[in-house]
Order: sequence, then C-alpha cells, then structure tokens
Amino acid sequence: MKIGERLKRLRMANSLTQEELASRADLTKGFISQLENDATSPSIATLKDIVDVLGISMQEFFSEEVDQDIVFGKDARVQATDDGDNVKVELLVPGAQNREMDPVLVTLDPGGEMDEQPIHEGEEFGFVISGKVQLRLDDKLYTVDKGECFYFSSDRKHTVKNVGKSAAKLLWVVTPPTFYY
Repeated sequence: MKIGERLKRLRMANSLTQEELASRADLTKGFISQLENDATSPSIATLKDIVDVLGISMQEFFSEEVDQDIVFGKDARVQATDDGDNVKVELLVPGAQNREMDPVLVTLDPGGEMDEQPIHEGEEFGFVISGKVQLRLDDKLYTVDKGECFYFSSDRKHTVKNVGKSAAKLLWVVTPPTFYY
C-alpha cells in the first residue's frame, strides 16, 4: 500500500490543505508533503494523529479499498415504474441509496406526467435529451425544450409533463437520493 497516495486522497476528500492537516495533527506542512510523496514514513503514533484528524480509524486506513463499479451499461438499469404507465423511470446507477445522488432516465409519452413529487431536502437537475416538457414548481410553469436543463431546490412541490407530440426523455439527478416513483 502506498501510504502517501492514500493520505493525499483522504486529505483532499476532507477538503483540507496540507497546511491545515499539518496544523490539526501538530505536524509541519513539509512533513505532510514528504508523507504524501512517500519520501518518509510516519511513526504509528504520528499516523494515528493524522487519521484521527481525517475522521477514520487505523483499521479503515489500512483496509483494502473495494473496487467500485464505474461504468454502468443498459443491463444495469432498474425500471422503477410499471410498464403500463405513460411514464417510465429507469435507475441508471443501482444502489443510489448508498450514494450522494440518484441519476435516472425519465421517458414520458405524449401527455404523460410524473406524479407530483413532495417537498423534500436536496436539489434536482434535469436535462431534456429529446422532446419538450413543462416543469411545474409549486404553481409556476416552465417550458423546457430539447437541449435545455433545469435546476432547483427540492423544497417545492414539483412535477414534469410532456407537452410535445413525441416521447420526451430526461436525464434527472436528485441529491440526496430521494426520488419518488
């Protein structure tokens, strides 16, 4: 295991500079730099101080990282709505409940409308791949054409409706994963 790579990745994941990490662990910026470049090795006590600042245990630091799936093909998609609906929602990345966001592909037949999504925490982003939809936020309506996108805080009632003559497809991303189907 390359300790330096692991330290740097964890430091950056915690949004810390080398100087901030050094200060919190009572070390010097130069020493942190040397560690990250594998130019020196820390004592166990020093490493313990560093991982404490990073909010993990020594066991977590040394555990082997599990390879995560990065690419998801069509066969990984999960259909979250019934085939009989004029709205089809496909989960693009399985296991969104363990992730920070939930990307879905929404297909709306002409006239199709999603159920109104209740107010919840988070943010939402949608990109219209094809067709034309009407986004309703509370009582305000927005028309969104192919190639356009929308972004809003989820603290408003919202839904989309296909107002075009052909099927509409949207890439929709919700964070945190709270999509209602």
